[in-house]
Amino acid sequence: ISDVIWVFSPQAEAEEDCHSDTVRADDEENESPAETDLQAQLQMFRAQWMFELAPGVSSSNLENRPCRAARGSLQKTAADTKGKQEQAKEEKARELFLKAVEEEQNGALYEAIKFYRRAMQLVPDIEFKITYTRSPDGDGVGNSYIEDNDDDSKMADLLSYFQQQLTFQESVLKLCQPELESSQTHISVLPMEVLMYIFRWVVSSDLDLRSLEQLSLVCRGFYICARDPEIWRLACLKVWGRSCIKLVPYTSWREMFLERPRVRFDGVYISKTTYIRQGEQSLDGFYRAWHQVEYYRYIRFFPDGHVMMLTTPEEPQSIVPRLRTRNTRTDAILLGHYRLSQDTDNQTKVFAVITKKKEEKPLDYKYRYFRRVPVQEADQSFHVGLQLCSSGHQRFNKLIWIHHSCHITYKSTGETAVSAFEIDKMYTPLFFARVRSYTAFSERPL
Repeated sequence: ISDVIWVFSPQAEAEEDCHSDTVRADDEENESPAETDLQAQLQMFRAQWMFELAPGVSSSNLENRPCRAARGSLQKTAADTKGKQEQAKEEKARELFLKAVEEEQNGALYEAIKFYRRAMQLVPDIEFKITYTRSPDGDGVGNSYIEDNDDDSKMADLLSYFQQQLTFQESVLKLCQPELESSQTHISVLPMEVLMYIFRWVVSSDLDLRSLEQLSLVCRGFYICARDPEIWRLACLKVWGRSCIKLVPYTSWREMFLERPRVRFDGVYISKTTYIRQGEQSLDGFYRAWHQVEYYRYIRFFPDGHVMMLTTPEEPQSIVPRLRTRNTRTDAILLGHYRLSQDTDNQTKVFAVITKKKEEKPLDYKYRYFRRVPVQEADQSFHVGLQLCSSGHQRFNKLIWIHHSCHITYKSTGETAVSAFEIDKMYTPLFFARVRSYTAFSERPL
C-alpha cells in the first residue's frame, strides 16, 4: 500500500498544482502586489521542489543556478546605474567647460580657469567630446555655440536693429535708461535736440570724431546718436567744403569721412633730418672737425584750413605742447593756409602757402632826426607741396615732399622772385603722431 501511495502522490500533487495555477491565473488581476509577490515565491519554491525530484540533478547545481541568475541581474543593474552616472558626469563637465569659455571671452580669466579645472577633473578629455558648430575662438560665446541666422542679420545692420529695439521697448521713445535708481535727473530725460547738441560739443570744432566713436560704446541710445548723419555731414563739409556735396560713391557721410583721404587734426606731423657737415680746419692744419646736424620739422593742420610749420633742433617733448593753438609765442613758426587736391592719378596732395608771423616793431625815437637809407620792403612766403599717403596700420599718416619754394614779392615794383629748393634726401617724410591734449578741451561745438 505504501508503494502505491509513493508512486501516485507526485501525480496527484501535479494535478493539484495545475488546478491551483488555473485558479491563480483567473484571480491574478484581483490580487494586490504583495499577494502577487507571495504567490510568485511559492510558485518558485514548488518548481524547485519538483526539479529536485527529477533524476540526475545534484544539490550543488540547484544551489548555483539561482545564485548565478541573481548575480547576473545584479550586474546588469549595476552597469545601468554606472552608465547613468557617467552620462550625468559628462553633462556636468560639458556645462562647466562651456561656462569657462564664456568667462574667458568676457575677460574673467581667473573664473575661467576655475571652471576649466572643475570640468577636467570630472572628464579629462571633455574638450574633445564637445561638438562645436563654430570655432571656440569666435566672437560670440554663450551657453552654446549655435548661432541663428537672425543674429547674423541683426549684426549686419546694428543701427537699424537698435532703432527697432528702442521702438518696441516702450510707447515713449527713450534712448537710454538709468541702471540704478537715483533721485537726480538722468540724461535720458533730456530731449533729443539737447542730446544732439551735447554730441556736437563732443566732436567740437576740432573734429574729434574719435571721442564720438568712444561715446557710442556707452549704450544703444548713444550708438544711435553717434551715427546721426547730420554730424558726419557737417564734419565732411568742414574738411572738403563744396567738393563733397555729392555722396557718391560712398553710402553714408560717415563712410566718406573715414575712407576719403584727408589730413589728420588730432596730432602733428613730424620729420627728423640728420646729416654730417664738414667743419673748418684747425689753425695748425693738424685736424678738421666734423659736425652731426639734427633738426625737426613740425606741421600741424586745423579743420578751418589753417596750418602751422616749424623747423627747429628742439625735440618733440618741448615743441609739441606749443603747437596746440595758433596763438603760440614761438618766433620761428610759419602760419598759413592749405588745401587738398586730388589729381587724375587718384593721389591726394596737400598744397600750403605759409609766411612768417607779422610782428609790430616799436618806433625807435632815438634816431628819428637822422636820415636813413630806405630799405626796399618785401613780402616773403613759402609754397609747400606734399603727397598724402598711408603706411602700416594707420591711415593718412605720412606726408612726402614734392615741392618747396620761396616767393619774395617787392612792394615797390610788384615783382616776385621765386627760388625753388631741390627735393633731396634732406626732405625726409613726415609721420603723424597723435597728441591727446589737442582734443582734451572743446572751445566751440561743431
